Amino acid sequence: MKLANPHLDHFPSLVAMFFDRAGRGGEDPFLWRKADRAWQPLSWRQVANQVAALAHNLRDLGLKQGDRVVLVSENRPEFCIADLAIMAAGCVTVPTYTTNTERDHQHILDNSGASAVIVSTAKLARVLMPAALRSNVKLVISMESMRVGQQGDVQVIDWDPLVTGGEAHRADAEARGQAMTRDDIACLIYTSGTGGAPRGVMQHHGAILHNAAGAAEVLVNDFGIGDEEVFLSFLPLSHAYEHSGGQFLPIMVGAQIYYSEGLEKLVSNIEETRPTIMVVVPRLFEVIRARMIKSVEKQGKLANWMLGQALRVGEKDYERRLGVLDRPVDMLLNKLFRPKISARFGGRMKALVSGGAPLNPEIGVFFHSIGLTLLQGYGQTEAGPVISCNRPSVGLKMDTVGPPLMNTEVRIADDGEILVRGELVMKGYWRNKPETERVLIVDPAEPDKGPWLHTGDIGHIDDKGRIVITDRKKDLIVNDKGDNVSPQRVEGMLTLQPEILQAMVYGDKRPHLVGIIVPDPEWASEWAAAEGLPKDPKLLREHEKFRAAVRAAVDRVNTQLSVIEKVRKFDFADEPFTIENEQMTPSMKIRRHILRQVYEAKIAALYKA
Repeated sequence: MKLANPHLDHFPSLVAMFFDRAGRGGEDPFLWRKADRAWQPLSWRQVANQVAALAHNLRDLGLKQGDRVVLVSENRPEFCIADLAIMAAGCVTVPTYTTNTERDHQHILDNSGASAVIVSTAKLARVLMPAALRSNVKLVISMESMRVGQQGDVQVIDWDPLVTGGEAHRADAEARGQAMTRDDIACLIYTSGTGGAPRGVMQHHGAILHNAAGAAEVLVNDFGIGDEEVFLSFLPLSHAYEHSGGQFLPIMVGAQIYYSEGLEKLVSNIEETRPTIMVVVPRLFEVIRARMIKSVEKQGKLANWMLGQALRVGEKDYERRLGVLDRPVDMLLNKLFRPKISARFGGRMKALVSGGAPLNPEIGVFFHSIGLTLLQGYGQTEAGPVISCNRPSVGLKMDTVGPPLMNTEVRIADDGEILVRGELVMKGYWRNKPETERVLIVDPAEPDKGPWLHTGDIGHIDDKGRIVITDRKKDLIVNDKGDNVSPQRVEGMLTLQPEILQAMVYGDKRPHLVGIIVPDPEWASEWAAAEGLPKDPKLLREHEKFRAAVRAAVDRVNTQLSVIEKVRKFDFADEPFTIENEQMTPSMKIRRHILRQVYEAKIAALYKA
């Protein structure tokens, strides 16, 4: 689909934008899924008809304007269809994580006051249904057939009959999309809860359209996107970052979306689908970097020499100090080394966009060195969620998050907090006026310009207009002398070591930092075999020689840190931090408050020892 400047189009709603693009796309492929070992497409016309049919049937089943509909599904075409249909019916989508516990579902169902639920599989329904039966939900739609022994007050309906016959309802759905306004609430996205119970962020149609247009402007101007763009959707679509950047941005630019089969098949999915744009989180880049280094190490001296040269020359190029003698090496790498790396990423990747958490600059320089363009973005669910993004035309600087998106105002408060204003800013937290008033504050001198979003992040703006984030206001560690330490910076440096998979540091009102560390299991297994020690992680953690090896990794990091940032002592975690044990959010950030509770005794012991 050829679109000259998609970011210049102005739509009243996300629904109107979708039907416009579907009208242009017609029989062209739009959404792809892997089935029977082959990628199978749905065309723009097919998707539009299913959206229209489902929107009509939702209203026919009694859903009214403004009703909330919870959507529980992994990334698949039906997620996009359900999301758009809910909005086209005049309702509000409440996307939730597939990793949610029954308690998580209960909180969201109760807080949102949802009238209906759309769920993808029987497995997910088993966790969801007990909560749904205790809520106000009267309707459950199942994408895959679900055995129900007794329905009670909740009506359970199969998906397939609800998405057929949509051609007859297209005109009505399109008219509804045009009748909506950009101020109408499109979805409630619950924050992932790094510091407590998730809050429902009210994202309006205009916020997401603003985000998609701003991101499209970057892609058009800096990467010359055309009519053959391919996105590979991997991050959970229930996360605001993928919801806006991995679903509505591709719709705005008329791109195709392939749905990944999951982390274990991601590498093969990339090679098969050959994406041009991919939205990912920093943790994935760290994993890819570690695996790539390990893979090269096994390929012999020449491969290791080339990687070493690529990193040396790439760092110089990034710092714009590439010398005359470096250029022949750079040309050799462009011929013999970087094309092989590019092929592993499908061969036509224009940009990998990182967001959702801070990216360690060392990771960014690594990918730049091997020939892949890595852009770091910055945002919050409360801002659509993208606020800014690095772009080559301004100059890629990995310790910044780039300039603000088009039509986005950013200023720095007197205390250093980053403030954001514009259509991207949420309408508030659902049914939570005190928190809304805390973070959304209107400037009395400019009451007509809308509120400033107080992000809670500390930073400044450099001479090229790029935002530099230095700290997280509420995540700062304040030691007993009043010094401020950013735990994410220290943790990020620790987890770059091959010996360390995960880390959490602590030091509030204490004389120094201590850490809880999860050793990297692959490294630990190889180390144990080389040392003739048992590979069982529990036994290994008790061995002094193993502790000394991890201590050496911590000490390497300490040499790069200031006195107040150094990790003086550490202990091992009992198990990895995971989504399942609620020690990580679905967007792969550690839940600091949970970890402090779990390891309270170990932390206290580190200060006594």
